[in-house]
Amino acid sequence: MSLPEGYKPHFRKSAFTDPWEPLYSRMTPDQISLGAVLREAHCNSRGIIHGGFISSIADNAMGLTCAQMMKAEGREMKSLITVNLSVDFTGMAKVGEWIATQSEMVKLGGSLGFVQCQLVTEKAIVARANATFKLG
Repeated sequence: MSLPEGYKPHFRKSAFTDPWEPLYSRMTPDQISLGAVLREAHCNSRGIIHGGFISSIADNAMGLTCAQMMKAEGREMKSLITVNLSVDFTGMAKVGEWIATQSEMVKLGGSLGFVQCQLVTEKAIVARANATFKLG
């Protein structure tokens, strides 16, 4: 499978996201999108994307988007902590499908940032998520 336009190997590695590899990202002026071709490591025993993976990749993408928007405003970021995360599971995806996040900054306040996100495949919106981040 060829990657959708603009996606490259993800620039930020961590022990938490290592099991998701290969993980890809695409940076635009208003968001950082994360994407992956679903593998068994992302899915439950029936080969359907796992809610834990959905929640984690959405949280990760929304946090990166929030940090990017802070940087765009010239704000220093010492820390960014998720204080609330809600996820609605609206569809499903299976092993072999491409899934990507689409995040949008809702509000960047003085001490809190609010971001929303959808996880999409070519066929469906798999989930929608909202997060609040404590800005430090």
